[in-house]
Amino acid sequence: MTTNLADYPLLAQINSPKDLRNISQDQLPRISNELRSYLLNSVSKSSGHFASGLGTIELTVALHYVYNTPFDHLIWDVGHQAYPHKILTGRRDQLHTIRQKNGLHPFPWREESEYDTLSVGHSSTSISAALGLSVAAEKEGQNRKTVAVIGDGAMTAGMAFEALNHAGDIKKDMLVILNDNEMSISENVGALNNHLAKMLSGSLFTGFREGGKRLLKNIPPIKELASRAEEHLKGMVVPSTFFEELGFNYIGPIDGHDVNGLVDTIKNMRNLKGPQLLHIATKKGKGYYAAEQDPIKYHAVPKFNPSDANLPQSKPSLPTYSQIFGDWLCKTAEVDPKLVAITPAMREGSGMVEFSQRFPDQYYDVAIAEQHAVTYAAGLAIGGQHPVVAIYSSFLQRGYDQLIHDIAIQNLPVMFAVDRAGIVGADGATHQGSFDLSFLRCIPNIVIMTPANERECQLMLNTGHKSNSPSVVRYPRGNGTGETLPSVDEVIEIGKGRIILDAKKQDNKNQSEKIAILSFGTMLTEATKAAIEFGATLVDMRFVKPLDTDLLDKLQQTHDCIITVEDNVIAGGAGSAVNEYILSQGVAIKILNIGIPDQFIKHGTQTEVHHELGLDSEGIIVKINSFINQLDLGLI
Repeated sequence: MTTNLADYPLLAQINSPKDLRNISQDQLPRISNELRSYLLNSVSKSSGHFASGLGTIELTVALHYVYNTPFDHLIWDVGHQAYPHKILTGRRDQLHTIRQKNGLHPFPWREESEYDTLSVGHSSTSISAALGLSVAAEKEGQNRKTVAVIGDGAMTAGMAFEALNHAGDIKKDMLVILNDNEMSISENVGALNNHLAKMLSGSLFTGFREGGKRLLKNIPPIKELASRAEEHLKGMVVPSTFFEELGFNYIGPIDGHDVNGLVDTIKNMRNLKGPQLLHIATKKGKGYYAAEQDPIKYHAVPKFNPSDANLPQSKPSLPTYSQIFGDWLCKTAEVDPKLVAITPAMREGSGMVEFSQRFPDQYYDVAIAEQHAVTYAAGLAIGGQHPVVAIYSSFLQRGYDQLIHDIAIQNLPVMFAVDRAGIVGADGATHQGSFDLSFLRCIPNIVIMTPANERECQLMLNTGHKSNSPSVVRYPRGNGTGETLPSVDEVIEIGKGRIILDAKKQDNKNQSEKIAILSFGTMLTEATKAAIEFGATLVDMRFVKPLDTDLLDKLQQTHDCIITVEDNVIAGGAGSAVNEYILSQGVAIKILNIGIPDQFIKHGTQTEVHHELGLDSEGIIVKINSFINQLDLGLI
């Protein structure tokens, strides 16, 4: 895709922030307008994160204009909003490749650019990293500056407050910019967000602390529960006391879309000593009406026509696993009033919109607080409720101690619906669900289930929900296979797999090497093609913990080699569990583990990544053939 830079005369001159800093300040509004137009034109043709970047145009311009990046350190929390940053830091002409295999990374990434100080993808890490950098800068003694930009959604996570508390205590020079747009991905929830909203509403209609100038116009009041005098009091007192009690010098809120106002304010704050917090108010999707009206819908977009008021509708397809889970939640809540579902700010992504609307008293969005989500579920379970924690595989990593300490040790009946397991695709290493089987199966008391299709998924959700111990149902991003769904009462026996193909009933092309392929999860479709190719026995193992050891005993007696297939890292994964059991029995049988290698997996489509890793049927067949050839040569 090519973009006519003649349409962007000022932006075309900026190949690095140094070029930006050589332009007069009165030109910055024009540059901001061109940057916003360029972002709209590029993302609409390539797809990607969208609304967040539109909201940080002026802030990005101002930060690179004032600070001597990359010498000065600029950190973006999460990084959805960093597309304008990439455009200004030498990656303008590659923006159309973002999130694509071998293209630009979807988030700030240290390997990609010296301007990307911290590789990110998960929220609420910026202040901690910035504090570490500010301490290092002080030791370095070269007057290097440090800035962290964090959204109000990311500020709901405990890690952000741990960092604020420490920063206020040790009082190092750093600037934290709170980008307040009333949005993370879903709507923000929680007392803190309401607190910030009240502060903002007070300032909107009664003036700012710094002299009462009305910088933010035409934005409706967030809360109209108090008189103007009361709102004035909140706007004048609460912002300063809230952050200053933590040891920060607070300034704001100011208009985050006034680029010259931002430049003037940030210049003033640049050389202030100690921890500083600048509170700016922005609008997610700013400058594109449809995104302003529906920033959740426009958070990440497919290719679209900017002149069309609606995003293109995807062709009707089979429901996603997230939708299948949401369907199960609604069906189960109809018969179980004690079912409660918890999400850490991922209602849309986890398929919970309908459930949240139909069963609001059984639905809890705890904000970006995975640790709290897990222990909150523990309390609900102790109190006799039936909690389900809907969480992405890569986000469950953030609640690992709580899962062990607060759930597993106490053997509490909490079910984890682990979405986005295995290869996720375009979001890359920070979001691949590569590790959950490995870090979960070493924990006592947990039942781990890997459904092969949507019917199996709902059977396992039923089973986990009715279980008296912690349970995990792990499913991928993507669509089901068209299977008929079961009733909410139907369950399966824990720890039992099922034979899909029996080698005895096939035209075995490798009689000298009788093969059993053990598939875990939705790899079954690709494993089936390989099993047919080799005339092998194929087993849908269903459970990673407990394993079906009776079935393993029978297979090792009647087969010469066992192949395990999983969409998880090989190290410590489901195949490793099979290895451990067979070794413990003193059995001499050849085993090949097929899965994700010992490396972080870059971005690309799921199909591209599976093919590259040899996790499609073609790759599985190649790996098995190589293994058989080594056996024939006596190499293993």
